Amino acid sequence: MKKFPTSHSLTAAAFVACSLLSPLSVQAQTAPHSGMKGAGMDQSMPQGKMDMKAMMKENSDKMASVPMSGNPDVDFAQMMRVHHQGAIDMAQAQLRDGKDPKMLKMAKDIVAAQKKEIAELDAFLARSGKTPAAPAK
Repeated sequence: MKKFPTSHSLTAAAFVACSLLSPLSVQAQTAPHSGMKGAGMDQSMPQGKMDMKAMMKENSDKMASVPMSGNPDVDFAQMMRVHHQGAIDMAQAQLRDGKDPKMLKMAKDIVAAQKKEIAELDAFLARSGKTPAAPAK
């Protein structure tokens, strides 16, 4: 007889999948969005330039700090919210520092799409009795 995973192992699997698929996530559920101030900024780089690796590590750390509820739907929504906020933060850094017109358009499209999905995740979390983190900028 095949044994099905428990909700905790599914939650852990979802976390690992999100972490592996995109260590781009910013925005822990417990702290308001801080924008790019200090996040992923390297003092050795030219003024205002982003350090993508530092951003990714910080985002991954924030995802790891989100407490799991044990409810796979809520945990998925919380983790995806963090993941999407990270995409917005990276896209905003690209809009600030990037030069390539195609990458700038992609960044603009990412911001719009991810804000829409964050609103949907926030609505789900609110219906589930969870307080969503600060809204996306």
